[in-house]
Amino acid sequence: MSASQQEPWTVLRLLEWTTDFFKKKGSDSPRLDAEVLLAHARNCTRIELYTAFGEEPGEEQRIAFREMVRRRGEGTPVAQLVGYREFYSLRFRVDDSVLIPRPETEHLVIEALDFAKASGVTDRPLQIADIGTGSGAIAVAVAKNFANCEVTAVDRSASALKIATWNAEQHGVSDRVTFLESDLLAAVDAPAQFDIICTNPPYVSDSEYDELSPTVRDHEPKTALVSGPLGTEIIQRIIQEVPPRMHSGGWLIIELSPMIAEACGQIAKDSEHFADQHFIKDLEGHKRILSVQRC
Repeated sequence: MSASQQEPWTVLRLLEWTTDFFKKKGSDSPRLDAEVLLAHARNCTRIELYTAFGEEPGEEQRIAFREMVRRRGEGTPVAQLVGYREFYSLRFRVDDSVLIPRPETEHLVIEALDFAKASGVTDRPLQIADIGTGSGAIAVAVAKNFANCEVTAVDRSASALKIATWNAEQHGVSDRVTFLESDLLAAVDAPAQFDIICTNPPYVSDSEYDELSPTVRDHEPKTALVSGPLGTEIIQRIIQEVPPRMHSGGWLIIELSPMIAEACGQIAKDSEHFADQHFIKDLEGHKRILSVQRC
């Protein structure tokens, strides 16, 4: 992006150059990354870029864009550069204290909403828990899309809970989402039992962590990613510890790695507290969500 080039640096040219640059850096979504960053630098929406291809951004916008491109090229996630991530058609604030919401987790939200709508509970708010809430994406998305519920969202990170609380306030659900600093449900006194428990827990093994992309490994919290030597340790704890906090017929919905899906399914089968179980596959056909029903 040298100023010495004779051809003007229009929006389109900036996007094309940056897309090619990100491709060389190994980005999985180079064009999207370029669009999100340029839209942020110009304080506009991505769609507005398409009506401004021939425009030349001002010097201040180009400086801001160049700096973000440099940092993205060094591995900083786009979401951390712009300060937010879109998830389930909602915008969530993120920083380096929380895991960046992934599209795969939307399958968990859909599953929770399906169970909520099918629950038949009308005489009271449906009680839902979100274990390891991080940015609050699951808790807020569920509360935003199902009015008759109260959500208890827990995390061990006080920094993450501040982000999650802000997100709940921004989306107008803070009156129905309670955030608590807690190891699983240990610090949760009420409600005594839940109808649905959702969790996107750490499920990366120690050896897998070393193989993660630097964009993830170097910029997102390790405690939100790594479970232990096997990757199943925290999921096993959840399956063992939450049954007393669940209503009979309630559902536990767990996001997991396809590599440990069968092992986690077997852990649930070995428990005397769960009956029906099924997996949901992601868009690539891999088992991504495990749902088990309390006996």
